[in-house]
Amino acid sequence: MEFDQIMNMTPDEQPVINRSRDRYFPTRIIKRGTGIHPLPRDGRTLELAVPFQRRTIGLEAFMERSRTAGLLILKDGRIVQETYRLGTDETSRWYSYSVGKSVVSTLVGAAIRQGYIGSVEDPVTGYLPILKGSAYDGTTIRHLLQMSSGVFWEEAYRDGTSVFARMYDAIRQQRAGGIIELMRGLPRVAEPGTRFQYKTGETHILAEIVHAATGWRLSDYLSERIWSRFGMEADGFWCLESANGQETGGGSCNFTLRDYGRFGLLILNDGIAGGERILPEGWVAEASHPRADAPHGDYGKIEQGWPLGYGYQWWSFPKGSRAPKNHDGAFTGIGIFGQFLYVNPKERVVIVHWGCWPDPWVAGHERALFALFGNAIEALR
Repeated sequence: MEFDQIMNMTPDEQPVINRSRDRYFPTRIIKRGTGIHPLPRDGRTLELAVPFQRRTIGLEAFMERSRTAGLLILKDGRIVQETYRLGTDETSRWYSYSVGKSVVSTLVGAAIRQGYIGSVEDPVTGYLPILKGSAYDGTTIRHLLQMSSGVFWEEAYRDGTSVFARMYDAIRQQRAGGIIELMRGLPRVAEPGTRFQYKTGETHILAEIVHAATGWRLSDYLSERIWSRFGMEADGFWCLESANGQETGGGSCNFTLRDYGRFGLLILNDGIAGGERILPEGWVAEASHPRADAPHGDYGKIEQGWPLGYGYQWWSFPKGSRAPKNHDGAFTGIGIFGQFLYVNPKERVVIVHWGCWPDPWVAGHERALFALFGNAIEALR
């Protein structure tokens, strides 16, 4: 599929393509285990109002107008709301876009827990010698997790000449190692740790580090450490950069709606799966919010009044009085076209949203979704 086709999908094309990426790209299966983590029904009925386009409308009307394909709301591990639209159902495996970045960062934590990776302060080139002599000399794993490497990038989804487009062309052309080849040729524009710049290609480098450190393909490692142990109900799959090649780490996971929710529960439960600690103690708290000394530590990303910070591939709301109503300490994976995996530890709520927005980013839709999430939290207290 051509770059222009995938980045300029109409809202009508998106549901079909997003639930069938295995028709367009080579994939690797993420195998589930033998048990299934239960998601019992809560039994309550949510009557939610959503502020949208200068009006307040009901949930069904909002989902219709904003092109929602799936919505799952979990409270204390129980299903309060589960809705499938636009041709999806409980068996549909939906493309993650950049929500997959949060999955990759979680696998970094799992590899640290097992001792495959020493710490987030380890140099990138210690695991990927191919990057020696490049702009990534002198960068650490933490810099990649925080998107603060100082290496040049253009995250322009609909510009066919951007660095993002060149990365996607490597995938489309099925060039084995093409993404790393692209990344090693990029110039440095700032000192590591001094500037935040969102870069999909750097999450792929993190994925390559996990593979190099553990010896496991990403899909297999996700299956062994999380999918089989937490009790996901369906196999997932990960799109590859080439036939039998590496998983595209920047965001190409494909899971069912409930299994996205279960992944959120793993994070909500501090990285415990099947009674086993998968993530280092304190990892979720560290990964979900920016450090005070991080380039994004002051919650400077203001999107139409929403202050968001960046941790380790998670977007976060501030804690305390600065947080918008009902989002105190919450955080979320975010993908273009309306994908969200929202986790609120204080309220014990996980929300998954699949979207088919007309543009990669629609600020009004984002505002309405966060208001919806906050209203759901209030209704569930």
